[in-house]
Amino acid sequence: MDHRGRLKKLQTVFEGNSLDALLVTCLPNIRYLCGFTGTSGVLAIFEASSVFFSDGRYSAQARAEVQGARVVIARKPPLAAAAEWLIENKRRLGRAKRRRLGIESEHLTVAGRTQLASFLRSDFRLQETRGLVEQARMVKDADEIARLRAAAVLGASLFDRALAVIRPGVKESEVAAEMEYAARRAGAEQMSFPTIIAAGKRSALPHGRASRAAIPSRGFVVCDFGVILAGYCSDRTRTVHVGRPTGEARRVYEAVREAQAVAIEAVRAGVSIDKIDGAARNVLKQNGLARHFTHSTGHGVGLEIHEPPRIAAAQTEILRPGMVITIEPGVYIADRGGVRIEDMVVVTERGCEVLAPTSKELITL
Repeated sequence: MDHRGRLKKLQTVFEGNSLDALLVTCLPNIRYLCGFTGTSGVLAIFEASSVFFSDGRYSAQARAEVQGARVVIARKPPLAAAAEWLIENKRRLGRAKRRRLGIESEHLTVAGRTQLASFLRSDFRLQETRGLVEQARMVKDADEIARLRAAAVLGASLFDRALAVIRPGVKESEVAAEMEYAARRAGAEQMSFPTIIAAGKRSALPHGRASRAAIPSRGFVVCDFGVILAGYCSDRTRTVHVGRPTGEARRVYEAVREAQAVAIEAVRAGVSIDKIDGAARNVLKQNGLARHFTHSTGHGVGLEIHEPPRIAAAQTEILRPGMVITIEPGVYIADRGGVRIEDMVVVTERGCEVLAPTSKELITL
């Protein structure tokens, strides 16, 4: 990973955002910029240098992982250590009476901001920033895409285990446990989110996490799952049917499958994100099912399972090569059941590549 290059690229936006320095407190952003994978750290970035602060628990790890930044291990919390260092080295940031210190407004708590302001007193003016690092993270480089592809392939393999276990009377949580055990055996660091196994009427819950409910003798089973591999997440949904599906159940499934296919076909560099969402919704509208599609069509995936961009109506971000997003339309009919089909795709100049493509024909068990 080119951590030094990422830091240099971020430093070039300081002037345009009226910043003398930026304090990064979001751990996934810290990992993206300098490589640190621990749970306690703050990264201070200046126009020509960077300093990473952590505590004694991460002394060896920080020195082994951090690239492009000086490592400071302190006996106090990283935020306090960073503030103390800033006060002692404020002259490096110019002679202005109050230096402009950017903070990640979406990630620093109110208590953290209050504490930071009390440490820095009148020497610094805290300036809120939004999405400076996240904007860079939206477009993945070749190394990131390789990791995401590997995570997608490993994640996809878990569906075979689900198919072997899903039967009437088996608890949803038992299916999830089998999948998660298989993921660990295959090398996954962990699941990228709590596994969703939602059967029968519960399949109408978009986020119906695996419960102790038993799989009924007939109905849809939504399986939404993903793994973290080498720090990067995967996300996939497949829906199967237990017992013989009715004609209406088949119609709903095929409508969702068509909606996903049309949306994937619409993905390419230069297209506005809302067009992708609209493509999926139009298919469901034509089938009289649009009101049952209650969430966005997808989201970015990377170091976090949900990242910008959000694939939804009124989102005007333009797709760029290297973005990795999900396409996941669904239909959820209360007290009856639901269907969702999801894949990760990487945007290319002429279209997109589906990561770990597999069949989406309706499977009955």
